[in-house]
Amino acid sequence: MADPSPSPRSRVRVAAVYVGAALGPLGGGVVAPMLNQIGHTLGVSAHTVALSVTVYFVPFAAVQLVSGTLGERWGRRNTVRVAYLVYLVASLTCGLAPNITVFLAARGLQGVANAFTSPLLLAGLADMVPREKLSRSVGISASCQAAGMSFAPLIGGIAAVTSWRWAYLAVSAAAGALALAPPPGRRRPGATAPRWRPLLTAQIALLSVAALVSYMAAGSLPFLVALYAQDHLRLRPDLTGLALLGFGLAGMLLGAVWGGVVDRTSARWCGAIAALVTGGLVAAVGLTGSVSALTVAWTAAGAGSSMLTVALQNLTVRAVPANRSGALSVVSAFRFSGSALAPLAWLPLYQVNPSLAFAVAGSSLLVAATALLALPAPPSDQLSTREW
Repeated sequence: MADPSPSPRSRVRVAAVYVGAALGPLGGGVVAPMLNQIGHTLGVSAHTVALSVTVYFVPFAAVQLVSGTLGERWGRRNTVRVAYLVYLVASLTCGLAPNITVFLAARGLQGVANAFTSPLLLAGLADMVPREKLSRSVGISASCQAAGMSFAPLIGGIAAVTSWRWAYLAVSAAAGALALAPPPGRRRPGATAPRWRPLLTAQIALLSVAALVSYMAAGSLPFLVALYAQDHLRLRPDLTGLALLGFGLAGMLLGAVWGGVVDRTSARWCGAIAALVTGGLVAAVGLTGSVSALTVAWTAAGAGSSMLTVALQNLTVRAVPANRSGALSVVSAFRFSGSALAPLAWLPLYQVNPSLAFAVAGSSLLVAATALLALPAPPSDQLSTREW
C-alpha cells in the first residue's frame, strides 16, 4: 500500500521512475540520426549500423517474457539498480566502441538491461503512489516514454554534429544517476516468490494481443509515414522528421490528461474507443495529399495512440497484483514484438498500394478494441480503474 503522505525520499524515487521511463526509448532511438556518422567512424555502411536497432529491440522484447517475474523474485530494488549499472556499462561501451562488432554487442546488452528496468519501474510506481493517483501517475510515465522517443532523434542529431560518441556517454551518465534511486521492493524467496501460473490467463492473453496490435499498427508506423511523405508528398528528409514529431509530442503532452480520464471512466472503454479512433486516423494518413494534412492526421493519431497506451498500462498494472512486474513484462514483450512485425506486415502492402497499407494497418486496430472489450468487466464499469 502506498504511503498517502510520501516522504521527500519517496518523491525522489517517483521522479526517478519517470526519468527512467524515458531512458529506455531514448537509449534505443538515439542511434537513428547518427547512422552515417557511426558508419563512417567504424568503417561500415549506414545499413550495417541500422542493424543496431534490431539488435536492441529483439532481446528487449524477448527477455521481457521473464524479466518481470525474475526481477520480483530477486528483489525489485536490487534488480533495477544492477540493470541500470549494466545499461551504464553497455552505453559506455557503445560510446567507446572501436569497431562495429563491439558496438552491436553493446547495443544488445542495452536491450537486455532495459528489459529489466521498464516493467519493474512501472510496478514500483504502483507501490509508491496512492491508489487514487495511480492512473494519473501511469499517464505521466507514458508521457515520459513518449518524450524519450520524441527527443531521441533530436539529441542524437545534436551529438552527431560534434561526435556521436557523446550521445552514449550522456546516456551512460543518466543510467548511473538513476541507479542511486531504484524503486522499492525486496527479494521475495520461497513461498512469497511470484508465480508464473497467474500470468497464463485469458486476461493477460487479451492484453498481450491488444498491446501487440497497438504498437504494430500505430506506434511503429513512423517508417511508413516517412516513406509516404517522401515518395508521394516529395518532402525532404529533414522536414519529414518535423512532420512526424507531432505523434510523440501529443503523447508526451496528453499522457497525464488521459490518465485522469481513464481514472474517472473505464480503462476498457477508453482503450477500445482510442483504438477505433486511432485506426481511423492511421487510415486517413494514406489519403492525405498535403504535408499539412498528413501532419494533422499523424499528430491526432499520436493523441489517440497515447490514450490507448495509458489504458493498456492501467489495465495491466492492476491485472495480477501478486506479480505486477511479471504481467507488465509479458504484455510489454508482445507490445515491442509489434515493432519487429510492422515492416514485415506493411511494407509488402505499401509496395502494392500505399493507401491500402495504411487502411489495413488502421483496420487491424479493431482487433485491439475487440480484445479490450472481451476482458471481463468489473462489477461496475463506472470508475472501474479503482479495481482494474
